[in-house]
Amino acid sequence: MQIDQFRHEDLDAFLTLAGEEGWICDRWEFEFLLNTFPGGCLVAREGDIPVGFATSIKYGKSGWIGNLIVRGDCRGRGIGTALMKQTLAALADAGTETVWLTASRAGKPIYEALGFAAMDVIHRWVGEGTGGMAPCREPIPRSEILALDRDGWGDRRDAIIDAVADRGRLFTTRGAFLFSQPCAGGVQLGPWGGTDDGALLLLDDALAETEAGGRVFLDVPIRNTGQTSLLLGKGFSIRGSTLLMCRGAAPAYAPERVFALASMGSLG
Repeated sequence: MQIDQFRHEDLDAFLTLAGEEGWICDRWEFEFLLNTFPGGCLVAREGDIPVGFATSIKYGKSGWIGNLIVRGDCRGRGIGTALMKQTLAALADAGTETVWLTASRAGKPIYEALGFAAMDVIHRWVGEGTGGMAPCREPIPRSEILALDRDGWGDRRDAIIDAVADRGRLFTTRGAFLFSQPCAGGVQLGPWGGTDDGALLLLDDALAETEAGGRVFLDVPIRNTGQTSLLLGKGFSIRGSTLLMCRGAAPAYAPERVFALASMGSLG
């Protein structure tokens, strides 16, 4: 086995594996990752055949590891651990101080052995659009969106905010923002951040701008306690959970300001 850089021509092999796992991920994410932080996106190969993948992204002083996957018939041979160690090394070389990821409960011991600790639980919520037209609300500038996102995660994440802004629909009001973006099988809400008074208003706006009956997905930290009753009241249900884990310097994480992640686990 050898580990080298994830290349654009590897995308089809990765997406096949991801589909077998039931992951919600789109090609645009990998184009973004490979263009933004290529040194942290890796492939394990046996000969010319990809058998495992890991991706990562660096923001300010933090990084995010996503999409660690090993072909089913190759598991249990240390390939995932080798990919993780090399990805962590790439992030460290780039100057990251904190590394995030989401993990299944089965994967928790593996990540703990690498120095990760659980910070939160992320619930995958699924609901439906209502159709219609959202009301006009107060626009806010890019600088305020970046500041609100930083209030939640403790870091500047310009790269992902700008990438989503180029492909999604933005809803804002004073003290809050929400992006709605197309994803495989429907619409994903996130990143979504701000304060309760503003942020909770924006859910109705995003659902109204989504086709009635269209599937809506979002990943939400359970430590944002205001979300559960709100989403249940809108007919959403929980379809899965992961652990939010981090490694390194303690982050200035404020879950009450994080209403949904920017991706389905791959980008934070």
